[in-house]
Amino acid sequence: MTGGERAVGRVTGAGPLLLGVRHHGPGSARAVRAALDEARPRVVLIEGPPEADALMPLAADEEMRPPVALLAHAVDEPGRSAFWPLAEFSPEWVAIRWALEHDVPARFIDLPATHTLAWGTQEDEAGAEGESPLDAETADSEGDSGSGPCPGPADLRIDPLGVLAETAGYDDPERWWEDVVEHRGSGEGDALAPFTVLEEAMQALRETYGSGGHDRDLVREAYMRIQVRAAQREFEDGVAVVCGAWHVPALRRKTTVAADKALLKGLPKVKTDMTWVPWTHRRLSRISGYGAGIDSPGWYGHLFSAPDRPVERWMTKVAGLLRAEDRLVSSAHVIEAVRLAETLAAMRGRPLPGLSETTDAVRAVMCEGSDVPLALVRDRLIVGDVLGEVPATAPAVPLQRDLARLQRRLRLKPEALERELELDLRKETDAARSRLLHRLRLLGIAWGEPSASRGSTGTFRETWRLRWEPELSVRVAEAGVWGTTVLSAATAKAEADAVAAQGLADVTALAERCLLAELPDALPAVMRILADRAALDSDVGQLARALPALVRSLRYGDVRGTDTGALGEVAAGLAERVFVGLPPACAALDADGAEEMRRHVDAVHGAVGLLGDAPAAGQGHLRVRWQSVLRVLCGRDTVPGVIRGRAVRLLLDDGELAQDEAARLMGLVLSPGTPPADAAAWIEGFVGGGSGGGMLLVHDERLLGLVDAWLTGVPAEAFTDVLPLLRRTFSAYEPGVRRTLGELVRRGPGAGSSAAGTGSGIPGFAAELDTVRADAVLPVVRLLLGLDEEEEHIGNDLVGATG
Repeated sequence: MTGGERAVGRVTGAGPLLLGVRHHGPGSARAVRAALDEARPRVVLIEGPPEADALMPLAADEEMRPPVALLAHAVDEPGRSAFWPLAEFSPEWVAIRWALEHDVPARFIDLPATHTLAWGTQEDEAGAEGESPLDAETADSEGDSGSGPCPGPADLRIDPLGVLAETAGYDDPERWWEDVVEHRGSGEGDALAPFTVLEEAMQALRETYGSGGHDRDLVREAYMRIQVRAAQREFEDGVAVVCGAWHVPALRRKTTVAADKALLKGLPKVKTDMTWVPWTHRRLSRISGYGAGIDSPGWYGHLFSAPDRPVERWMTKVAGLLRAEDRLVSSAHVIEAVRLAETLAAMRGRPLPGLSETTDAVRAVMCEGSDVPLALVRDRLIVGDVLGEVPATAPAVPLQRDLARLQRRLRLKPEALERELELDLRKETDAARSRLLHRLRLLGIAWGEPSASRGSTGTFRETWRLRWEPELSVRVAEAGVWGTTVLSAATAKAEADAVAAQGLADVTALAERCLLAELPDALPAVMRILADRAALDSDVGQLARALPALVRSLRYGDVRGTDTGALGEVAAGLAERVFVGLPPACAALDADGAEEMRRHVDAVHGAVGLLGDAPAAGQGHLRVRWQSVLRVLCGRDTVPGVIRGRAVRLLLDDGELAQDEAARLMGLVLSPGTPPADAAAWIEGFVGGGSGGGMLLVHDERLLGLVDAWLTGVPAEAFTDVLPLLRRTFSAYEPGVRRTLGELVRRGPGAGSSAAGTGSGIPGFAAELDTVRADAVLPVVRLLLGLDEEEEHIGNDLVGATG
């Protein structure tokens, strides 16, 4: 009797038909379809969670497009979840579709997810990181490493395919599987023979290695045997089982019902929900985490869907991709690549070209030996960015339904391929998209990540990088505990985060995010906590870090039309506390502390400039108060030189300090009585830190002369200590500025004229702003910033702010 005759006998009177498969194997999928067509069972049992039985009919929905995954999560702890991914070429998916098309009952028979998730909670801490039980099952029958049940110290985890491949003389299990299964033609035997051969191989492995280190499989297999017996009582011998090939010998083994139930006794439980979610080929290619552990899902999908001549069709796909990337690939390249792949397969003793042969041929013929374009082929075709789709009728938490509604309304379709999205916040749709993305980020759903814009940098523009990953479905389910809509959930999450925030800067950043996400109900609660924290916080550094974020929030609020009155009051009060505490906080600092405080001074200066002339608790205007603080910092000897120099520079830039006075202060600090290291730090604060100090020295020869004269007079014993700091200061300048400064020093003092507007030498600064010359640059500024006529007022504001 042939293997096929023995297999048919199992359906007609000798027990269930056991179809052992490799998960996500296109050869197994084709064999399952052929076997089911031949055997015509009355019921199909499939390895998977029984809670998904009610979801199985959705596989026939026209809107259902694999890859998809069954998602199970604990109701009380949505972050604890598991995925069962299925691709078009997965044998389980093929079995489901066959049953639905032939009106045959189909059931999942693996251990219920209610036990699987609870089991992971108690014993498998790796599951807390989101590793999927199905990935462990995939590892069992495929030989991938997977996450799987944790083996005991003496257990031996084996790779079934690796052992079989090594026995056959192969060093690559994937290549062995392609040769014996994927490249097996339909005319090489009956439909059921491959399953008999695989069962015999797995039986031999299990006799040698036992459970192979997968102790939890014993419990799962006991449950599956119970379900198979129940199906046999209902359908007699018309039962077909599709499961991992590793489990087939265990399901064939004769055991008692009592023994199987004993293994299941006392299993922990947790309440679970289950639904379908979209999946991607890229996630299928990952071994750890949620991935199913196949290296080439795009290639496997091609093998499964190609009706004939798979190598020729594949090379045509590759040529199309490379042409789209402006590479010269002709029909002759395709023909030559096919011939080379076939030649390599013959030389390597393979029945047909596999992925390694086609890849080598593409590299040699179409990529001219370069791995750079070949990496593109691997990313786009061998792996691929295919994203599945799930019908709207699939069960979902209310938050997921609200998110789907917003995505449709705002025309933001989730995509697996990363794309860039430019938003103009003056447009209603773009502003709504921005609010949605910011709210999702508050909820921990990182669908979009902000990025720097290549165009305008105005506050009315935002740039996002969007990419939908399958695990974001878990994040949505997890965020469902905060509310039934994106708005209500983000509001509740923001309020909770404000209470749990550790520092003032964290609360300030949260207030900024609430404004970006436009959460008017959450902002008052966040502001109350912010005011309380600011009143109690005595750390000037913390206060200085918090102020810029508050001021940015005010600007974002203005752009988005949000009422920021309360925020402005808190910012003004915070600024006043910084003004009072900053001078004492700057005393007696070491070099690192002085540099950090210098950055705080820069940040506060920028914040005060943006905050404008808002009143500060009866103390006059903030800008005036801040200038008085800078004057105090300039004149205190206990303040480190880097801070004193920066204070002088800020006053000079604001026009609050005459150049003669700045030159006098520089002359004092560069006098022989000042330690050289302190003088060098003063210069670092005055012209360093990316403040544009190089151009100041270029245009004011008096200041350059002071620096030059001081440097040449530094004693030799102190010069080596001063040089590293000066080198760091001047190395930050643009190359052109450094060249100009070098030329000025080479000429010597008085070589150029410092008189403004003389037209000879290097011009200095005029006594007053030349508005005619300033107006002349406005068209160029608008062109550089990409502003149109409608945005002209913004350009005017920019020039006014920087003038």
